[in-house]
Formats: sequence, C-alpha cells, structure tokens
Amino acid sequence: MGEMKSAFERAMERAESLGAASEEDVKKWKYLPEGEKLAARYLNDEGDLLSELDRYDEEARPIVVEGAQDVMVRNLDLPRNEQAKRTNKKVMEAIRDLKQDKVALENVYTKVRRIFAHYEQEGEQQRRQAREATKQQVEARLIQAMQQAGQAPPGKMNVETQPQFQQEWRRVLAQLDSQYLNLLDEARQEIRGIR
Repeated sequence: MGEMKSAFERAMERAESLGAASEEDVKKWKYLPEGEKLAARYLNDEGDLLSELDRYDEEARPIVVEGAQDVMVRNLDLPRNEQAKRTNKKVMEAIRDLKQDKVALENVYTKVRRIFAHYEQEGEQQRRQAREATKQQVEARLIQAMQQAGQAPPGKMNVETQPQFQQEWRRVLAQLDSQYLNLLDEARQEIRGIR
C-alpha cells in the first residue's frame, strides 16, 4: 500500500510543478489591488486619482492604472437614477484621464452616450408600458385565483404591493434592461482594449 499524503503535501507538489511566479506576476499581485483601491477612493470622493497615481514609478504606474481602469469600467452602468448618472460622468472623466488614445475612447463614449440616451428616453416609455401590462396581467391572475377559491375579488386592488407583481416586475425589468446591458458590456470591452 502506498504512502498517504496530506492535502497540504499534495498542494505543495502542485505548486512546485507550476514553477515560481514571474517578476511581472508578483508586480501585478502587488499593484493591481492598489489601483483598485485608488479608484474606489476616487469614486467615493476620497482622493484625486491622478495626483495619487503620480506617487508610483514608471514601472508600477501602468499596473496601478490597469487596476484603477478595471474598477472604473465595471462601475459604468445604466443611468437608472441621478446617482448612477453622476457616477457614470465621474467614471468617464477618470477613464479619459487614464487613457492615451483619446480619439478611440471618444468614439466608444459616443456609443455609450447613445445607449444611455435611448435607455432614458425610449427605454423609459418601454418600462412604463411594460409595468402597466404587468399590472394588468398580475391583477387578472389574482382575480382568477380568488374566483377559483370562491372569494369575491375586491373592488379596487393595489396590485403593485403584491409579492406576485414585485417578482414579475423584477423579471420583466431585468429582461428589458438586458438588451441595454449587452450593448454596454460591448462598450466596456472596447474601452478595456484602448491604450
């Protein structure tokens, strides 16, 4: 019977088989999180991103910028409310400051602005119509269920307070938003690819 190895021993053998981490990997492990923290502080109005980036040498700075940009791009979201609009504006300004190819970035930003404008205008109309249709469908189902249970439906029912409506509305809203989120994800990928 062979010798039994502990989980630790097996893990150590696997780690040794992978080899030592490269110098580049070690730098990324160190500086990517620093860039992420800088971006988070910037988004929380706790620091000036560019002046804090100036503290890093020319070797570390690109990695810190990469970490910061990743956080910024992830925070670009649909303009669902005023806070999201302010965050988007701040994110887009920060990314503009961090990128070198301003022309390519502006081309992507034009797409992003179109997505946002459509979401706010035509999308708002779609959401209103979908909400009304959802209310009617849920109300009809609730009335039918009450009638089948031998109960008289109430004269005036506030369907929007019903859990069935809330659940259905979240599903419909997610479906409506998904088309915009897919376009926004494509734009995020383009932004990541710009120098």
